[in-house]
Amino acid sequence: MKLPLLVFAIVVPIVVGTLLGGPGVGVALLGLAGVGLVYWAVQLRPRGGIGEAPDPQVRRRLLVVVSRPVEDEATTSAIAADAGIDGSRDLAEVMVLAPLRIGFLDRWASDLEPAREEAQKALVISVASLARAGVVAEARVGDEDIVQAVEDQVGSYPATEVILVTAPDGEDPDAAHAAAELTARLRTGFRRLVVG
Repeated sequence: MKLPLLVFAIVVPIVVGTLLGGPGVGVALLGLAGVGLVYWAVQLRPRGGIGEAPDPQVRRRLLVVVSRPVEDEATTSAIAADAGIDGSRDLAEVMVLAPLRIGFLDRWASDLEPAREEAQKALVISVASLARAGVVAEARVGDEDIVQAVEDQVGSYPATEVILVTAPDGEDPDAAHAAAELTARLRTGFRRLVVG
């Protein structure tokens, strides 16, 4: 169904432009239609599921994605409980993932080093806070898009549960959108913790 619509979106501007204003107008409208189609295609994102459904026979793996560093006691305790430190659940392997936070000018200049340093700083703070609660965790830096970072990481680290640690929606709207998408697409357990 999409292919006929795409052909229609390309052919109609050429024909209408050529009939109304000649070949120059037809080519100009074709160019505009092409730009519109490219923009539309770039905005499309895959909507399939992320990860595999957890197998009860496999050891638990917890992926903690930190949009903001984990420092406060309540968040640390919640993650420690999910990791099984309190004995209520089986112990889980824990991976902490910090997505890059790249600014427009940094992206334009291809200067990723400040964003990488900030992500590594968030990882150090988060892993140290979790270590105080008895959680041993690995740490990695991920893609700037939170959903893409989770999707990439779940490919190599088959998490059975994912926890997203974010600031409130008003302070971190990107994380709020990512949480909504992860809720819909993740095949594993998912939970969002909001740091005040």
